[in-house]
Amino acid sequence: MDSGQDGTFGYLPSGDKVAAVTLTNGNGMAVTIIGFGAAIQSVTLPGGQGGRDEMTLGYAKLEGYLGNAQYAGATVGRVANRIAGGKFMLGGKEFRIDRNDGDNALHGGRHGFDSTNWRIERASPDSVTLAHISLDGDQGFPGKLDIAATYALDDNNRLSVEYLATTDAPTFVNISNHAYWNLGGDAADGSAMDHLLTIPADRYLPIDERLIPTGEVRAVEASPFDFRKSTPIGQRVRDGSDQQLFLARGYDHNWVFSEPQSATRPIASLIDPVSRRMLTLDSNQPGLQFYSGNFFDGSTRRRDGRLVHMGDFIALEPQAFPDTPNQPSFGSIRLDPGDTYRNVIGWTFTTLEDAE
Repeated sequence: MDSGQDGTFGYLPSGDKVAAVTLTNGNGMAVTIIGFGAAIQSVTLPGGQGGRDEMTLGYAKLEGYLGNAQYAGATVGRVANRIAGGKFMLGGKEFRIDRNDGDNALHGGRHGFDSTNWRIERASPDSVTLAHISLDGDQGFPGKLDIAATYALDDNNRLSVEYLATTDAPTFVNISNHAYWNLGGDAADGSAMDHLLTIPADRYLPIDERLIPTGEVRAVEASPFDFRKSTPIGQRVRDGSDQQLFLARGYDHNWVFSEPQSATRPIASLIDPVSRRMLTLDSNQPGLQFYSGNFFDGSTRRRDGRLVHMGDFIALEPQAFPDTPNQPSFGSIRLDPGDTYRNVIGWTFTTLEDAE
């Protein structure tokens, strides 16, 4: 565990301690969660010759997370993804949100949940609950929001997080996790573009030049967005015939599932054909944002100091649809007093041999 045995990952410039908790199971899997951003800092599995392989992008020291816009492993919100123009109407009043992505608000604004030092409420060897209070007016959002994030690790190698939130006034909420994955491990050379991805959805949301959904819900059939069968990510990511890939420099789109539900269901799987590891993603959310790491430009360092380049890691973010506050046809992410927001995400690690 990079944070040391005392449960301290580092100290913010303010002097506040950033806590760290490592979860373990009987299979030798270990997951480190840090208070800054309620983030997944490390996910390791037993590797060859008694070693350990790292599955996710994280930084060895707190300094790697400060001022870093890559959201590695972070909890993102109050509203994940983009809000066009950084504004919306709620209850007949216009609210303006901190714009940190050109003219858009991205992942809750410049000081969203990813750059907040969450407090540890309780911890055990296999679970940890972190909490945060987002005050009325935080980044421009109305209402005081009380949020809890509970990470748990079981003996089936399933890491999960449950996000719960309540409010004292009507507001919008769409919380997700922004973990990046490369199942080859830190020791692997090359990118995640050879990974095989499955997304069992037959529709996705096209975007405009601002990376905002146009409002159209388009069929994936006969397009580079059809991942209903296991497909190498890199096979079509540079397909110049599709304007959507040009606009996003690759994949940065939302796939459409059914309405939110209380139970989770599988919404994606990822396979590294070299290590033969498999990641199965489940959630109760109606959408999945797949981001192919298009903006990694060598300015981010991995734990071992190597630079991260385009496509080295990919993100799969279960959530409601982007820009929903401005697009009523997408449904609603409104949360009212007395109601509870809930997003459950699960990541299960197996091998192809396990599936045979």
